[in-house]
Amino acid sequence: MSRLRKHLEHHFAGRAGWMRAAVLGANDGIISTASLIVGVAASSAKQSDVLVAGIAGLVAGAMSMAAGEYVSVSSQSDTEHADLARERAELSESPEAELNELATIYVKRGVEKGLARQVAQQLMAKDALGAHAHDELGMSEITTPRPVQAALTSAAMFSTGAAMPLLMAAISPANVVVPIVSATSLLFLALLGAMGARTGGANIIRATVRVTFWGALALAITAGIGKVFGTIV
Repeated sequence: MSRLRKHLEHHFAGRAGWMRAAVLGANDGIISTASLIVGVAASSAKQSDVLVAGIAGLVAGAMSMAAGEYVSVSSQSDTEHADLARERAELSESPEAELNELATIYVKRGVEKGLARQVAQQLMAKDALGAHAHDELGMSEITTPRPVQAALTSAAMFSTGAAMPLLMAAISPANVVVPIVSATSLLFLALLGAMGARTGGANIIRATVRVTFWGALALAITAGIGKVFGTIV
């Protein structure tokens, strides 16, 4: 007796949209806020001033991320809607040409010409616009832009990331804010890079090294600038 076994496949492409916004938001939250805190602290500012700067950076950064993601993803959505409107008009004006266009796409993918035309006819009979959106324009449910979701995710993750160095600055003695915030922020970045890579099925070591390197560079530069200008002033 043969056994039927359900074939399960796990793909990561469906996570791309929200994961990009989440990882980018948290990464920016940690790096920008930690760099701001380290830069201000390196200038010999009072701890209260450091915390005010950090809180301001958190709020401003979260709003900036939300607005930026919303505008960016909305622009993508507008472009897709314009393409769909153009495709709808072309289907209405010249359905035969659109049928040939769709069949040609399948032929280029390796389908026999007669079968390709038959497939195109069947798909267009069911949902002509959907068939062209998917196979001609490359649109799908996975790639559908969601501006509000992207904006909220970015703002929330930025705030979460920014809260980490801000908390460390609040509980650290004033004379060791710079090393403690720097070290813990790099640790948070490494963990974030590893988690993001694991969630997306990417190489964990490469992602961790990449995000940690750029975080360390940002912290070093801002600490140096804060030290120089703090000494001058």
